[in-house]
Amino acid sequence: MSQRAIPYMQFRGGSSKGLFFLAGDLPADEAARNQLLLSALGRDGRQIDGLGGGNPLTSKAAIVSLSSRDDADIDYLFVQVVVGENRVDTTANCGNILAGVGPFAVEAGLVPVSSAETRVRVHMRNSGKVCELVLQTPQGAMTYCGDARIDGVPGTSAAVICNYDDVAGSACGSLLPTGNVVDVVDGIEMTCVDNGMPVVVMRAADLGISGYETPEQLNGNEALKARLQKIRLQIGPKMNLGDVDGAAVPKMCMISAPSHGGAINTRTFIPYQCHDAVGVLGAVSVATACILPNSVAQNITQLGEGNPLQLSVEHPSGEFSVSLAIDYSAELPRVTQAGLLRTARLLSHGDLYIAEAC
Repeated sequence: MSQRAIPYMQFRGGSSKGLFFLAGDLPADEAARNQLLLSALGRDGRQIDGLGGGNPLTSKAAIVSLSSRDDADIDYLFVQVVVGENRVDTTANCGNILAGVGPFAVEAGLVPVSSAETRVRVHMRNSGKVCELVLQTPQGAMTYCGDARIDGVPGTSAAVICNYDDVAGSACGSLLPTGNVVDVVDGIEMTCVDNGMPVVVMRAADLGISGYETPEQLNGNEALKARLQKIRLQIGPKMNLGDVDGAAVPKMCMISAPSHGGAINTRTFIPYQCHDAVGVLGAVSVATACILPNSVAQNITQLGEGNPLQLSVEHPSGEFSVSLAIDYSAELPRVTQAGLLRTARLLSHGDLYIAEAC
């Protein structure tokens, strides 16, 4: 069996990790590129013959190149390998992997280091939106050492600040893709929001749970999972997502009152398993639901004051802090920028090998 070498880097970005590639090192043809990524990460559920970890959070890829846009430095395409299904999904963004895109661009020589902090504007090809990353680059190089801490990741690292510019409608075309603040499916009220990530927000109590169960408990609740899937299949087309059977979005998020001083507590299915945390852009969409008048979150959320507004989104392994700059001049509040703290670390750098036919 002959093998083909492909240059790559592997980063932990936020609470995920993935393989990072220069676009020029991959096939230009989309189908051929996707087949290569499946081989690189692994096609079966264990991903035993690839570099994926057998988990959606570790089965991700980023494809990066210089951008031709005036408002961006680089282009970034996120690719999710759907574990065990031998296919990829490029529908949604991934804010965790995005945190590694800036460091990758510096390490790969795509962008120069400017000062103690380097700002990299990233065009997210999945959504067409732009995010500014603020990287720590003292002494003219990337550093991964620092005192920033995020839940779901051990230890501390250098901060990566992610400032998202007006990401409403990233996948669905509008902030409220159904046109409503509240929809009802199978008797369950929900607020459907796409502020960087399509999320269906529902009250946990309406689904017969407390919202404080462990992910293991919820993943063992087959009746709940079947009910969520039935709702998901009905609301997906109404969110302009078409048939969402097997798709990565929308995320299904059940909310309850905060228990650790935050703004809201969450349990999120991404898409069919309840995860230990809430995704980066998922947290932005949930936080946005919290500020919408008459949403399902209105009487549950504990909101502070100020603009930008600081919200702590609680999840099973901790919390996710979101800063929302809000324009209150329209009928509904509009988030003009969302700021989040992430960290990233370079894990490996070299060539991976793709098996070719004998």
